[in-house]
Amino acid sequence: MSSFKNKTVLITGGASGIGLLMGKRVLEEKAAHLIIWDVNDKNINQAKKKLQKYRGQVDVHRVDIARPDEIQKAARQVAEQFSQVDFLINNAAIVAGKSFEEHSTEDINCTIAVNLTGAMHVTNAFLPAMIKNHSGHIVNIASAAGLMANPKMSVYAASKWGVIGGSESLRIELEQKQAGLRVTTVEPSYINTGMFAGVKPPLLTPLLEPEEISAAIIRAVQQNKILLRKPFMVKMIPLLKGILPSRMFDFIAGKLFSVYSSMDSFEGRNPK
Repeated sequence: MSSFKNKTVLITGGASGIGLLMGKRVLEEKAAHLIIWDVNDKNINQAKKKLQKYRGQVDVHRVDIARPDEIQKAARQVAEQFSQVDFLINNAAIVAGKSFEEHSTEDINCTIAVNLTGAMHVTNAFLPAMIKNHSGHIVNIASAAGLMANPKMSVYAASKWGVIGGSESLRIELEQKQAGLRVTTVEPSYINTGMFAGVKPPLLTPLLEPEEISAAIIRAVQQNKILLRKPFMVKMIPLLKGILPSRMFDFIAGKLFSVYSSMDSFEGRNPK
């Protein structure tokens, strides 16, 4: 079992949604320091107010993880203030939610930069100190979209496929080196937040409530789990894809479970 007590935790995209809820959870578990990186000024200000009541030290900073230079600068500031980050939760993510041909160059680059390379750069910034200290836990919030294709999620799915591959490869590397670090990969289906507002969840795959999934993630980290897949039907995806012909899988996922039409009514966050 891993404990957050008296530890330093950094969460990207932690000023709202499940990022903020996970921050509250680790403070309730008596984390000594919570560091939140986020790019939304309004959410940052609100998060500061919401977290004032907790006893642990909370630092909320504006960091755009799509910019490696900002990551390096912020990471140096963290290193000057703390001996190391004990728990790194790569949570920040965005989704465009439209057909691939509708994506602009900016849409593609920004989605990959935040969801995939951003998480990699953040991890890379803190990993050497974790390896040197022979302790640490990295948590990568991927998605069920990283396990299967879905219309109107082409770039998002690509980024999350990359997160899963990178996260699992890193885990194995660290285990081979006996580095003393742990890696947990989280693969949830749709979460009932503004990010996926308007989606119609597939059959037998209910929307995950933010409080439920954030609590499940923190428990999985405490239990040193390698993978967390929620809800149950997400656990079936690798098995079904492995044993069924592609057209049969498409029929079951698209026609019977309506996965391939789940984004038809997608609205997402109000850009204003």
